[in-house]
Amino acid sequence: GFMEVETPMLQPIPGGAAARPFVTHHNALDVDMYLRIAPELYLKRLVVGGFERVYEINRSFRNEGLSTRHNPEFTMLELYWAYADYHDLMDLVERVFRGVADAVPGTRTLEYQGRSYDFGRPARRVTIEQLILDHNPGFDPLSLRDASYLRRVLDAKGVSYSPQDGPGTLQLALFDATCEHTLEQPTFVYAYPAEVSPLARRNDADPFVTDRFEFFVGGRELANGFSE
Repeated sequence: GFMEVETPMLQPIPGGAAARPFVTHHNALDVDMYLRIAPELYLKRLVVGGFERVYEINRSFRNEGLSTRHNPEFTMLELYWAYADYHDLMDLVERVFRGVADAVPGTRTLEYQGRSYDFGRPARRVTIEQLILDHNPGFDPLSLRDASYLRRVLDAKGVSYSPQDGPGTLQLALFDATCEHTLEQPTFVYAYPAEVSPLARRNDADPFVTDRFEFFVGGRELANGFSE
């Protein structure tokens, strides 16, 4: 099984995610410290040190966006598993959500804001590129990785992007705008572009993408994981 651990909330260097930290000062040591944006770096140290399965249910802090879907102070579960890959992690995430459904509401069919969500069936597993084709009629499948073509599609839809964005970032912008909100039932989206997945392992057969997934329910991302 997995070992539950506790890592520092005050860190000398914030890491494990791309986010702006809260800054505070440690009077006794007279050094600036940061509230953690993720426990990742410390959990990885434990794996390197020989603890093969670790997790933490952790409070994290990100000094940025505030909305009905984002809070600067939040709780998440983060885990690391030696000798496993992203397929193992997808299987584990599916088991965890099914187990929570069994243990808390006592049913695998959940009602939320007038919709029904079924955690009893195997979750759909689909690539980002397949979803882009599914939700953008007329999209040229041979141009999925053509930056100039992707820019024209985004322009036509009124989706903003930066001039330096490459095809992987442009694909993600198109996915966010046209696909994410459609993912109502439990769905694993995988094969994220390497360009937007800096820590994830590139796929052996197709180095444009990584062995990374995100898990969506109700049009919202609930989990992210990848081989490293």
